[in-house]
Amino acid sequence: MTETNPDRITGTIAIAVFPQDNGQYVCEITPSLSNRTPNCTRFHGQTKEHAIAIALENLAHQYREEAESDQNIDYLAVEKSESGEAIQNHYHITVHYEEIAEGESKFEARHNTILGNTIVENANISVIKVCPEMPKNPLVIFWD
Repeated sequence: MTETNPDRITGTIAIAVFPQDNGQYVCEITPSLSNRTPNCTRFHGQTKEHAIAIALENLAHQYREEAESDQNIDYLAVEKSESGEAIQNHYHITVHYEEIAEGESKFEARHNTILGNTIVENANISVIKVCPEMPKNPLVIFWD
């Protein structure tokens, strides 16, 4: 017998990409999941893949914000054991930063971005408390 899970979320995420007269693309993304009202949002990209990446990142950002706010955790609160010692918790940290950078080359644009502290200072950082037993996805770093 299959056990039912009342918290199960079902549905789809529809993605449609449309070419524009200027050679760029618009991606429409519509999540129709059981826990949210379907709404269509549009994102512009240089290529089909760029438009899809921007749309998916925006959707991921929305879900990260929901996950973080649903926990309703005081940023400064420290959990203590019965003996009064601070309990070390586990957190999934996501740092997201985007900019439009100018440079003579892709390397220069990337290098100039890395040089400044603006990435951390201006990034969108989400902090989601997780249990220590949660399976960890491997961190993948894409270097040119």
